[in-house]
Amino acid sequence: MSQPPLYSIRDMVLSFGGKPLFDGLSLQIGPRDRICLVGRNGCGKSTLLKIIAGQIETDAGDYFIQPGTTIAYLPQDATLPSDVTILDHIMDYTGKAHFEVEAVLHQVEMDPNRLMTNLSGGEKRRIVIARALVMDPDILLLDEPTNHLDIPAIEWLEETLKSFRGAFVVISHDRSFLKRVSNTTWWIDRGILLANDKGYDDFDRWTEAVLLDEERKLTKLNAKLRLEEDWVHRGVTARRKRNQGRLRHVIAMREEKRSRLLNRPKAASLGAVGGDISSKLVIECHNLTKYFGDKCIVKGFSTIIQRGDRIGIVGANGAGKTTLLKLLLKEIRADEGRCHVGASVDLIYLDQMRDALDSSETLWENLCPGGGDHVTVQGKPRHIMAYLKDFLFDSKQARSPVSILSGGEKNRLALAKAFTQPGNLLVLDEPTNDLDMDTLDLLQELLYEFEGTLIIVSHDRDFLDRLATSVIAVEGNGEVVEYAGGYSDYLAKRKPKIDPIATKEKTEVAQLKQRSERKFSYNEKREFDLLPGIIADLEKEIHLIENKLEDPLFYQNHPQEFTTLSARLEKAKTELDIAELKWLELSEKIEG
Repeated sequence: MSQPPLYSIRDMVLSFGGKPLFDGLSLQIGPRDRICLVGRNGCGKSTLLKIIAGQIETDAGDYFIQPGTTIAYLPQDATLPSDVTILDHIMDYTGKAHFEVEAVLHQVEMDPNRLMTNLSGGEKRRIVIARALVMDPDILLLDEPTNHLDIPAIEWLEETLKSFRGAFVVISHDRSFLKRVSNTTWWIDRGILLANDKGYDDFDRWTEAVLLDEERKLTKLNAKLRLEEDWVHRGVTARRKRNQGRLRHVIAMREEKRSRLLNRPKAASLGAVGGDISSKLVIECHNLTKYFGDKCIVKGFSTIIQRGDRIGIVGANGAGKTTLLKLLLKEIRADEGRCHVGASVDLIYLDQMRDALDSSETLWENLCPGGGDHVTVQGKPRHIMAYLKDFLFDSKQARSPVSILSGGEKNRLALAKAFTQPGNLLVLDEPTNDLDMDTLDLLQELLYEFEGTLIIVSHDRDFLDRLATSVIAVEGNGEVVEYAGGYSDYLAKRKPKIDPIATKEKTEVAQLKQRSERKFSYNEKREFDLLPGIIADLEKEIHLIENKLEDPLFYQNHPQEFTTLSARLEKAKTELDIAELKWLELSEKIEG
């Protein structure tokens, strides 16, 4: 028998400026549901999360929430104070105790006592994630939680969500992340919410089946109606099939790159490569080393990048990815080693902040700053309206200012602008941030067709698996290693790192376990294992009761409950003393 939902909406209606966004939308969230919410930028995904969080009122609809159900919301762009410590901010925001907040901040590797000034995008994201998790809600709503996170942090979040006791709804462009955490898919398509009781791994098969069924129905309509519908999904489905086919070409390119890495000269002389290799050369570096003060960022790295290579750069935030990229492009000088950039290399750089866009101008003006109605893409002229449609913009948006676009739409326009620039080396820094799945498919197709060389800095593992011919991993402490293949190939080939502290801790735990098994009876061993949890529960209960009793109005409004809680507080403190003494006694028995 299925459990009743924690939360449900029936026949919800919402309009903005007279234009309906949702009309008759219904949904429900059950205990331990793991829901991924997907759809094109601007379809209302973030708005729907805000409705569930109670931040937006709708025009109509019936709502139900189980009594006592708590909801925590992680917004895509959170405004954070700057004049308080991280610990104080989260305690004030959530009302949680000092030790509860510190425990979660330890998991996200943030210093509780650090002032919230000069935070990076990744640090801000980790604080907001910690803020949501410390509330221990029944329903957790996450809007693009992986944005600005490095891969280790994303993998930590995946494991945290897998073990999360409540339900969650997550919006994300990260396919690998969604495949690992979801068991249900919600898809918003033209104002309608469709649901599939399988995770994102089934998304392509499911949506293709839905669209094929709808296309069969559309064939019964007349040609005029079909034209008015502007059946863009047909192109999206075809694009996905083409991209799958192109993976075979990428695999062949990886084999060529693997062969080159294996046969690379140990100490190549710059400019000494001859014939065909010289004409293909984009970047060649040998023994690059860079320090900042006493900290080694890159140590002895060598590579040869040739025309047509697709290079992915990965690494934890702060490991040195940006420094390595600047070394390869000769924007900064190495302390040791040499780097040569081919004479015919012409750089196109799409940076993470998308500074190339002028928000006060229209989409048309940004793409055609000198006037006219055509752009040149890979040496071929394209009419601007057709080109904007390639990037999933409506023709009505061409004369709209960039300032009214969503974050994902701005990224789409920045990509469109980048591909109008002449060049044969395209460098992309986190190009997938804020892009919906359809735009990711479009970007993937554009990059497949790009005739030059790609260098991609990204935390999107699926994106790298689909595109990269090799991955350069910045591992920290100066270690930089190149692996042929995509991100999955890198994971399979990298050498596991041995943490001496963790190894020592594991050894000590094993030794303690052996001692306990030798000296404990069965009941004592079971009691020793259970006591830490009992102590933690008692400490939490005592803290909660003390907080209630400290309220000056509590006795006045609830005199009977005040008496009951006071008695329970004394008993809980006694139980805590007994539990701690028993644990110490058993600990001494192990060590003795």
